[in-house]
Amino acid sequence: MAAAAPQPGFVDPLVSAEFPGLRLRWVTLAAHPGPSPPALRAQLGELANRYRGAGVVTMRTKPIPQAFRAFFRQIGLDPDVDRIPSEAVAVARLVQGGFVSVDVVADACLVALIETGIPVWALDAERIDDAGLGIRIDAAGGMIVGDGSVTCGALFEEPLPAVAVASRTRRVTLFAVAVDRVPEIHVEEALWCASQLLAPPRRTVSEC
Repeated sequence: MAAAAPQPGFVDPLVSAEFPGLRLRWVTLAAHPGPSPPALRAQLGELANRYRGAGVVTMRTKPIPQAFRAFFRQIGLDPDVDRIPSEAVAVARLVQGGFVSVDVVADACLVALIETGIPVWALDAERIDDAGLGIRIDAAGGMIVGDGSVTCGALFEEPLPAVAVASRTRRVTLFAVAVDRVPEIHVEEALWCASQLLAPPRRTVSEC
């Protein structure tokens, strides 16, 4: 079954005026958490073998990490301290000695991030208005992901427990956040990759 095409999320006009190129894409599909199949766990093991100390250091010279690092600096974060998502998982792999399987939803998002450099998060679709999902400013002036009334979490941080995927979840909204100089095709690929690992019938992980 083909995954649905990613949909554009909104970006608050004040945000888009200050940060052109910042955008959110989302897709909703039937899925629920549970243990990852052996093939997906095996793929995580294979992907872990890509990361060695020198390779992690040189990641930042590639175009997509460079774009995210530049954006972090724009919003006042030091990317050597508050690491961009792709570098954060690379460092975690070095510390842990591998990628730790959590469940099929979290693992699908992790594979998409490793393969494309684009961060993907998952929400319980029943807890949000996915048609109104986007990036806006909260009362404290920070940038958040949310719909018109529900806050899903701070930008580039894990979703809040109230909207996170849980045992009750039967429909998942995947969303990806991209910044200026990140080609749209990579954003679509990230969401496609995660969707294909979740949407039945599952294809072989080598197709992602």
